[in-house]
Amino acid sequence: MNERADADQPERSSLPARDDYYLALAFAAARRANCRGRSVGAILVKGDRVIATGYNGTPEGLPNCLDGGCLRCADRAQFVSGTDYDLCICVHAESNALLTAGRFGASTDGTTVYTTDQPCFSCSKELIQAGVVKVFYARDWHPDPRVSDDYLRLQRRLGAEQVPTHYEIRRVDELP
Repeated sequence: MNERADADQPERSSLPARDDYYLALAFAAARRANCRGRSVGAILVKGDRVIATGYNGTPEGLPNCLDGGCLRCADRAQFVSGTDYDLCICVHAESNALLTAGRFGASTDGTTVYTTDQPCFSCSKELIQAGVVKVFYARDWHPDPRVSDDYLRLQRRLGAEQVPTHYEIRRVDELP
């Protein structure tokens, strides 16, 4: 074998594990988020291939959340963080990934999701209905205590698993 070709190839042990690689992609997607509240990214993987990505923000063609496009996110005095998601115009990262897959004809049945944040109550239901079989997430999310038992059932059904990570989300406008 050509010595030059061998020198250009990374050693196998220096490659990131697949789960770490996909989680890194989710954190990269989160950098595109335009939500005032939290930056979240999600990756849909099927057959060891990324089939869709998503990040949270306003629907296509509407003003970005950061530009005042979402009243719920803009008025934290009226809307407490972690509540009233049904009044938020923003689309969550996991939903955006599912919708992107559907828009471009990719089946989501049997997929795995890698996401920066544990899916919320609504996204968890959507992921189950879309055929997602496993979720890996970095940061946890806590539902309204009144529905915590139902939320845990959804998480168990998804095989949701928190994984440790050293990644952090920094938006492009926050970089040096």
